[in-house]
Amino acid sequence: MNGFDFDPQRMVPIIVVGFFAIGLHEYAHCKFADMAGDPTPGIYGRVTLKLWKHFEPIGTVMMLLSAATGYGIGWGRPAPIDPTKMRNPRLDTFVAVAAGPISNLLQAVVWALVARFLLVSHQIDIDAIFPQSVDTPYSFIGTLFFYGVFLNLSLAFFNLFPIPPLDGHWLFGLLLPQPAQDKWFYYSRRYGWYILLGFVFIGQSNPQLSIFRLAAPVIRGIASILFGVPLQ
Repeated sequence: MNGFDFDPQRMVPIIVVGFFAIGLHEYAHCKFADMAGDPTPGIYGRVTLKLWKHFEPIGTVMMLLSAATGYGIGWGRPAPIDPTKMRNPRLDTFVAVAAGPISNLLQAVVWALVARFLLVSHQIDIDAIFPQSVDTPYSFIGTLFFYGVFLNLSLAFFNLFPIPPLDGHWLFGLLLPQPAQDKWFYYSRRYGWYILLGFVFIGQSNPQLSIFRLAAPVIRGIASILFGVPLQ
């Protein structure tokens, strides 16, 4: 059983899951910043469940292309947040940033709970989600639940890496004392994208060092718990 094998016909379920995964991720950032008193997300029209407003072309294309490897990693439009407008800048910013990955974890839980209900009620079987062989008939519903869990977990853990400009670099920086925090964010702004691209190129040249591969055991372990089945 290989959860990350890719079949081109799975692209539609990936798009469906990815739309909610990325859209709600960015919405969560904006909503919690707005709740903390920051008017910036509202000014830019981002405190909205019209999820298409949270998408960024390059991040969306990245998710679709990386989904061909089975991981589906991408990002939406950066949430416009101004910590100086929040009631408690450091704590509120931390919560607003963490809300994105947490939203993906919660989505993974919801997808898994619905899948488990359908499995227990025998409306689908486990082969629909995890085909045992290439001869197993394709199941749109099963594939939808598979990516509902795996893609959301992938996005959550990918974003927790402390690599600029991912959410993890903000979370890590906010835990640092001054003036280390200022230096961290200064160098992140200057070199962040180069560092991220460097990790991507390293992963391309040596797949064993890919950040996707490094996160895979954790993602599989959590998915196994959520689905209630052992995954190899």
